[in-house]
Amino acid sequence: MRLFLHIMLNCCAAVPLAADIAVAARNIRPGAVLTASDIILMRGEVQDGFGDTNGLIGLEAKVALYAGRTILTSQVTRAASVERNQIIKLIYAVDGLSMSTEGRALGRGAEGQRIRVMNLASKASIFGTIQRNGTVLVSK
Repeated sequence: MRLFLHIMLNCCAAVPLAADIAVAARNIRPGAVLTASDIILMRGEVQDGFGDTNGLIGLEAKVALYAGRTILTSQVTRAASVERNQIIKLIYAVDGLSMSTEGRALGRGAEGQRIRVMNLASKASIFGTIQRNGTVLVSK
């Protein structure tokens, strides 16, 4: 009975499965946008990583990624489409009325993120949401 129990415990114990994980092919600086040549797939075990390169290509490194180390989901983010100090188009739209002017981004961000911008005409600092085309939609 003891032998049977020993065999069952060793045979049926939860064993982590090895799978493909995304690993940095070279050292990557923070702020760099990942390309296919930056990523390789290796066999390994990780819970918070990427299993393929498709989800990583086009993302931006938040921290330094070192060659041979697993790329974790917490280490990458969507690539910024608006850079700090970039001149951008500000749009204010309400009830069918739309106004636009030039502004300066006071921060950097990706589509859908809220950033602070400065209206160049009035020098007022306001908040807006970055749109797909790089414009900023200003809210009240």
